[in-house]
Amino acid sequence: MFVLCSNHADMEETERIEPARRRGRAAASNPSGRFEPYRHVIVADGWDREEEPTPLRTEVTEERPRRVLTTNDSPDVGFDVSLNPYRGCEHGCIYCFARPGHAWLGLSPGLDFETRLIARPQAPEVLGRELAARGYVPRVIAIGTYTDPYQPIERDRRIMRRLLEVLSAHDHPVAITTKGMLIERDIDLLAPMAAKGLVHVGLSVTTLDPATARAMEPRVPSPARRLLVLRRLAGAGIPVRVMVAPVVPALTDHEIEAILAAAAESGAKAAGLIVLRLPAEVAPLFRDWLAERFPDRAARVMNRVRELHGGRDYDPAWGRRMTGQGEWARLLAARFDLACRRLGLARALPPLRTDLFRVPGGSGSQLSLF
Repeated sequence: MFVLCSNHADMEETERIEPARRRGRAAASNPSGRFEPYRHVIVADGWDREEEPTPLRTEVTEERPRRVLTTNDSPDVGFDVSLNPYRGCEHGCIYCFARPGHAWLGLSPGLDFETRLIARPQAPEVLGRELAARGYVPRVIAIGTYTDPYQPIERDRRIMRRLLEVLSAHDHPVAITTKGMLIERDIDLLAPMAAKGLVHVGLSVTTLDPATARAMEPRVPSPARRLLVLRRLAGAGIPVRVMVAPVVPALTDHEIEAILAAAAESGAKAAGLIVLRLPAEVAPLFRDWLAERFPDRAARVMNRVRELHGGRDYDPAWGRRMTGQGEWARLLAARFDLACRRLGLARALPPLRTDLFRVPGGSGSQLSLF
């Protein structure tokens, strides 16, 4: 049964979910979010029965958004307008900085983030209305900067595809970030947009080792499969930037040059690097994951993480949160820059065009008389 503990400080250890129930998931627990007044604790009540644990299944609910375009004024990201077709992400990357967002929904940043997803099926229609609004000024829309638009549920939901259809109809620029192979399905839309200078794709490759990838990103396509996606996108004329992100010190940092070389050989034109960041609830989830999956190097990884972030698990300061600080951060950046120069990978792709934007059927919402 469950009991409630009113004081979060009373629970230093989070209740772990048995491995059989969370097979194919990264988080080992489902802690309450930081805004919840109570924690749920599993206790034995004497009625235990010998039966197979029920695996956690993905649940999807729907949200009806009034607006879908959001803005930010962060100086260290390359966009100021973004859109998210989903909340939560079935890819389940243990390091995902978006996990704390589930706490705002009254859900757990742990297993809930991977299994209790929210889809926004009306997003394409809402986007169309926003783009057609009087006075709208086109700016590059970033999709996939929070949760992946090509996570597995997109196969059936097709929200991302319908968003691309709206953007294509308006000749509107879009920058997509993903790890998912489902993006190949939409090459028929992306290639004509790319020919007009309307789309970039950022493809994240964190490691080339399939075992590390499976542990760290349990429902993401394998590294080899992601490189094949990169090759197919590039072959269709779609500009692709490989993202070595995040770099996990003492676990994947030694692969920077190999990842860049494999990406360049597959057709990437540019590259970016982001060091591991562990905001809010992500830090304890990541520490638990390390202790379970890589106990031999857990202490070393976290020591390096703290060295990168001024002695803390995470430093949220702009200008440092994604690059880190100190000698080790400078060494990472120097290695990355040297490899990019050697491989012909630019820091960024050419800017996307906004001058082609149009509202189908005429200007604004005024209908033609003839």
